[in-house]
Amino acid sequence: HMSNILLLDIQCAMNFKNGHHIRQNVETEPRTAEAERMDDYEKTSAACVFIRQHTTIRPQVGIICGSGLGNIVDRVANQVVIPYSTIPGFPACTVLGHEGKFVFGELGGKSVVVMQGRFHPYEGYSHRMIALPIRVMKMLGAEYLFVTNAAGGMNRTYKPGDMVIIQDHVDFSSLVGLNPLTGPNDERFGPRFPDLIGIYNSELRELAHRCGRDLGLEDCLHEGIYFHAAGPVYETPATNRILLNLGCDAIGMSTTQETIVARHMGMKIFAISMITNLDTVDEKAGIVPNHEEVLQMANLQGPLLAQLLEKMITCL
Repeated sequence: HMSNILLLDIQCAMNFKNGHHIRQNVETEPRTAEAERMDDYEKTSAACVFIRQHTTIRPQVGIICGSGLGNIVDRVANQVVIPYSTIPGFPACTVLGHEGKFVFGELGGKSVVVMQGRFHPYEGYSHRMIALPIRVMKMLGAEYLFVTNAAGGMNRTYKPGDMVIIQDHVDFSSLVGLNPLTGPNDERFGPRFPDLIGIYNSELRELAHRCGRDLGLEDCLHEGIYFHAAGPVYETPATNRILLNLGCDAIGMSTTQETIVARHMGMKIFAISMITNLDTVDEKAGIVPNHEEVLQMANLQGPLLAQLLEKMITCL
C-alpha cells in the first residue's frame, strides 16, 4: 500500500501544476557536445534570417541599454522595431525598465541596432542564452558594441548621476565556471580560448573622454573598474568593503558576460556605467538600495548618456 501511495504522489507532482496538466518531455539519450554546438549557431542563424525578413538595415553598431537607459532610442531615426517575443528562440525580458525589443535605425550617421532590454542570469536564463542577442547583432553586421548599465558607486568620489567609462572588469562568476563561453566551442563564433586583455577598447575610451569634454561632462565622467555581481540581491556592507579594497569602482548585475561574448566574436567594445546610487559600506548609515531609485536616476540622467553615445558614434 505504501508503494502505491508514493507512486500516486509522484504522478500528481509530475502531472499537475496550478490545476493544469503538464506533459514532460524526457530525452532518452544525453545530448552530444556536437548537438549543443550546432544548436547555438543554428539558433543565431534562425534569428538573423527572421530579422532580415523584416528590415534591410545592416547595423554597424550594436547598443545595449541598461535599466532605465533606453531613451537613446528617441534619437534613432528611421526606426524598425522588432519585439524579442516575435524572434525565434529569443527569451522574454522580465525586469522593470527593460522593454524587450530590437530597434533598428540610424544614429550619428551610422546604421545601428539598439537592444532595448537585456537578459540576466538571475532571471533564470542560462549564460549561453545571454550570448544569443550579442551573436545575432554581430552576425547581422555590427562591428562595434556599446554597452550601458545602471550601477552602484563603490568609489567614494562618485555621486549619483555620474558616468563611469569601464576600463576593465572583475567577474567572479567567470572564475567559478559560470561563463557564457562554457561548453562546446564553435570556431565560427570565435576561438576556444579568447584573450580578454584590453577587452574595453582603449581608442573608444579616449574618444569618450574627448566627446565628454566637448559636451561639458568632465566633472561627471570618470573611468574605472566594474564588478559584476550575479544578483538579484543587492550586496551586503561587508561585501562592499571587500570590493572597495579590491579596487572596484562600480558594481552591477550585467555587462561582463555580454562583453565576453562580443570579444569572442572580435567586436570592438565600449561600456559605460550610470551611477544610480552609492553602495553603503556601513549598515548603520540607513541607506537601503532599491530598483525604483535606480530607475529614477537612470531616467533623469539617461539623456546625457544618450547624447554622449550619439556623439561618439558620429565620430566613428
